[in-house]
Amino acid sequence: MYLIGYDIGSSSIKAALIDQQTQKQIALEKYPNLEMDIISRQASWAEQHPEIWWDNLCLATKALIQKNNIDANEIKSIGISYQMHGLVIVDKEQNVIRPSIIWCDSRAVQIGNQAFNNIGEDYCMSHYLNSPGNFTASKLKWVKDHEPERYEKIHKFMLPGDYIAMKLSGKINTTINGLSEGILWDFKEDQIAQSLLDYYGISSELIPEIVGAFDIQSELSLEASQATGLKPGTLISYRAGDQPNNALSLGVFKPGQVAATGGTSGVVYGLVDQLAIDSKSRINSFAHPNHTSSNPSIGMLLCINGAGIQYAWMKKQIARDGVDYHDMERMISSIPIGSDGLRIIPFGNGAERMLNNSNPGAQINNLQFNRHTRAHFYRAALEGIAFSFVYGCKILNNIGLSMSTIKVGNDNLFQSRIFSRTIANLLNTPIEIVETTGAIGAAKASGLGTGAYKSMEECFTNNNVIGQISPDDTNKTYNYAYELWYSDLGKLLTN
Repeated sequence: MYLIGYDIGSSSIKAALIDQQTQKQIALEKYPNLEMDIISRQASWAEQHPEIWWDNLCLATKALIQKNNIDANEIKSIGISYQMHGLVIVDKEQNVIRPSIIWCDSRAVQIGNQAFNNIGEDYCMSHYLNSPGNFTASKLKWVKDHEPERYEKIHKFMLPGDYIAMKLSGKINTTINGLSEGILWDFKEDQIAQSLLDYYGISSELIPEIVGAFDIQSELSLEASQATGLKPGTLISYRAGDQPNNALSLGVFKPGQVAATGGTSGVVYGLVDQLAIDSKSRINSFAHPNHTSSNPSIGMLLCINGAGIQYAWMKKQIARDGVDYHDMERMISSIPIGSDGLRIIPFGNGAERMLNNSNPGAQINNLQFNRHTRAHFYRAALEGIAFSFVYGCKILNNIGLSMSTIKVGNDNLFQSRIFSRTIANLLNTPIEIVETTGAIGAAKASGLGTGAYKSMEECFTNNNVIGQISPDDTNKTYNYAYELWYSDLGKLLTN
């Protein structure tokens, strides 16, 4: 028996097939080979045609089945992970009315900020756990204001994962965790955020039927079967946004557990069992897939823009030709903790939410020409990014997240043991390295939805743990280096 999981990104569509019994990956397909186009008709706009997601999903599924000689009758359930915060609108015939306004489109910022002020900051934070900001509800309000003829045609609006589920089944539904990502869920009232809808003048009838994240949500239609090669009636039994799903894929489903990623930007996502609020709006809080009103599970999401992009810049601009990241790691190992006083502030990739939306830029401090080499730059760059992760984690800690463990994938910055060891020592928290992907996690979670697995523990603790970084006796040295960096940042933010 097999389970299939999809990861609907803005760059590509990934499909993973796992063995239900062993939970091991059988195969993984990605379409297209090149990144999908993002339409940007104006500055700060970002749109995609949802039909392209569907077409690539069908190609990936057919390839997965044909290349691996899989009997589609043996695939028992489908799980979906998707890019968060997007907006898809359809008419009564389920035709897409306009391109999807995706996660990185910022046209609705002012709409959300005005709602935050007018509805009231205290009310928004206590009921929605967030400012309406540049999320799905505010994007829909933008369509209402600027494209009224399209708005009038709307039968339902949905998130990208809801659209894919609709294409697979012909049924339109959504989840509480999905609605919370769009700032469309009222945690205090445990219902749709009617107060925000009323403020925006949006009818709640446009919201799809709500289903559970781990429920049997629908079944594969005959039409979708012909398009994908899957068997009609295959159960669709899991759906979540990419960051909550990534955390779940790593085995994060209990309070105190934290998932982190270190790509172009960095993300820290930790779980608490209470309604967590940051009065300064430096972090966002959403319903985790296993959230219920009686047993709250809130994912606190913190984004760090200045992460891997800085280290990639260092490789491109500072390293000699032919030097790769493994070479840089080897060179770093000869440089002491603290990089002999060289310090780098990594915030050169736009405004940082965790710094109250300030944009301090990157900065190199205490450069000494007779002392510092390229290797010092590499280490100071990695340490600066690690210090920014720690800075963010301390914010999470101050608003209620007590970290027990940090789980990461075996990719990007966390492939560097020096990077991982810096964070583990400064937070005095072990880092567990797991070999998995979002598509694999979605496939596993679909098995939980159908009852193939009886618990979260059974579903996600059989992960392929390939390493652990534990704090050691160098904490004081790391802390001294961090305090110098923190002092630099403080001076920069007050200028």
